[in-house]
Amino acid sequence: MQRRNLASNLGIYAYVAGAIFLGLLGLASGDFAATWQRVAPNVPFREPLAYLTAFIELAAGLALLWRRTARTGALTLTAIYSVFTLAWVPKILQDLRNFDPTGNFFEEFSLVVAGAVLFASLAPASSPVSRRESLFARLYALSAISFGFGHIYAMPGLLTWIPKWIPPSQMFWAYATTIGFFLAAAAILSGILAPLASRLLTAEIVGFEILVWLPKLLVGPHNHFNWAGNAISVALAGASWVVSDSICRAAKRGLTDTESVTEVSTPA
Repeated sequence: MQRRNLASNLGIYAYVAGAIFLGLLGLASGDFAATWQRVAPNVPFREPLAYLTAFIELAAGLALLWRRTARTGALTLTAIYSVFTLAWVPKILQDLRNFDPTGNFFEEFSLVVAGAVLFASLAPASSPVSRRESLFARLYALSAISFGFGHIYAMPGLLTWIPKWIPPSQMFWAYATTIGFFLAAAAILSGILAPLASRLLTAEIVGFEILVWLPKLLVGPHNHFNWAGNAISVALAGASWVVSDSICRAAKRGLTDTESVTEVSTPA
């Protein structure tokens, strides 16, 4: 991996955790992370494909931890998450009025974006791919917009997912998180307060894992849906974290470049 301090590199470990979680879940269950990894029951050799996918996710996740194999791992995860993203397209076209397939498409797309960001960040600094890292990171805004619309679409049901004990109310947090997604997307696209917005967006997604998905798993540990939901939630948090790390590094580089220009321009 490129030389970076730990604070600017935590996202890759969160992304790795999501890939490993998905891999282990697939190997343990012989199934995909339903319903997010959409593979119909009548697909030929479905169970062997589930095991193969799980092995690839696990191996690619582990590959990201070593410098020599990190780019291969990032590219592999980008490719496999792309397959699951495209798998939602027929469902979207089948019923354009139903937002749920579109929401699932952009959840998977966020994993693709993070993989592309990682691949670009691990490429040689002078390469064309490396120079597109910021562009890849901005694409994440599309997923953030989708998350916001997804909350609006699912608002009645969303309220039941928010713990009642969190003050001030379930309705407050439903609206706050929805608005947060849209504001984060605007910040990422415009570059205005993008580092702060991307960090807060990551914290929001991590909060969903801790406050929503983890309790569901503790209550229903034998339910595959709860395990799949947690695995995807961890993966989504890792994806957001990767993008946030990239945005923060870009902002820091821009500040450093500005300071260097100022020092050169200032007479001694």
